[in-house]
Amino acid sequence: MAVTKTLRHFAGALLCFFPLAGWAAVLPEERADIMYHSYSGGGVTIDGPSLLVRKNVGNSLSLSANYYVDMISGASIDVQATASRYTEQRDEYSLGADYLVDKTTLSVAYTNSSENDYEANTFSFGVSQAFFGDLSTLDLRVSYGSDDVYRNGDDNFAAEAEHRRYALSWNQILTQKLIAELSVETVSDEGFLNNPYRSVRYLDPTSGSGFSYQPELYPSTRNSDAAAIRFKYYLPYRAAIKGEYRRYADSWGIVADNIEFRYTHPLEEKDQWILEGKARVYKQTGADFYSDLFPYLNATNFRARDKELSDYSNASIGIGVSYVLPDRWSLFNRKNTLSLYWDYIYFDYENFRDVTVHGSGTAIAPGEEPTYSFGANVIRFFWSVWL
Repeated sequence: MAVTKTLRHFAGALLCFFPLAGWAAVLPEERADIMYHSYSGGGVTIDGPSLLVRKNVGNSLSLSANYYVDMISGASIDVQATASRYTEQRDEYSLGADYLVDKTTLSVAYTNSSENDYEANTFSFGVSQAFFGDLSTLDLRVSYGSDDVYRNGDDNFAAEAEHRRYALSWNQILTQKLIAELSVETVSDEGFLNNPYRSVRYLDPTSGSGFSYQPELYPSTRNSDAAAIRFKYYLPYRAAIKGEYRRYADSWGIVADNIEFRYTHPLEEKDQWILEGKARVYKQTGADFYSDLFPYLNATNFRARDKELSDYSNASIGIGVSYVLPDRWSLFNRKNTLSLYWDYIYFDYENFRDVTVHGSGTAIAPGEEPTYSFGANVIRFFWSVWL
């Protein structure tokens, strides 16, 4: 699980575009997608396949199933400081159904994520209602997740966590060319919320390096709220621009802002070739109980040294291309599309320091190490078949 969980979730989020919700009450398209995804950066490689199939039953019911794999290898900077390289695999299974009644869509889904020291089950329910001649759509989503946490090499360790998520969005067609969305979300987490392997460091004059380690200790609750505004504008020459601004704040003291733009440009009238580009900037303040170096053992009631809870920012750019195969190359005499997307992400941590420099033979005082930063590449390759 452990040190790469946040990176896997971040990489997983990049596998999907953030299309605005459906503007009319219609079922999703019948299709099958085979994908290969790869994340490489910060000493860690995460890759694997995914298969998604969506099939309609009559005119009112859509069923979907997804299998997703993360194969992780390497050692992030957290692991390099206190442990050795490792490999593990996460398997995720999802089932979903959408039921259409006039202008209302009811959705249910179940997801199971399993790895050798973590088991997560999530149930979700949603209602989407179209209004005013399908110009407006109200969308409500609720989910509940239950996690079982273990620690490899310690048969006596077992912990649990629960996650409740509530999301509400309003989608509006403002003009023939402009679509907008306003969404709010609140999340409540409770239970064991930190990593069973990660440690914090504290000043220790008796140690040869001048510091020692002890386990992290997080609060058992975390409440967070987020609000976002998104738009999609169709340009006169058939291209489109998407934009998003999102604000996040939680009870741990983290405040984050995210801005993203995407550009889509079909090259031909039949949309056989479609080019896409994106740019994204993210910045956050650290958690109240985060410190790169605590002054002494048990210095605070709660303590963390997870770099994802520090003051940090990241910036990313991405490009992509989709190609509709000619009929003579298409499988099952159906529409076939090949898509390739690449993102480059640069992470810059303002108050998380690179302690691996102590192994280089250079005498550096604790707390004076250089701050940490790295770049990562994310690749997604899709083969889609419309059923």
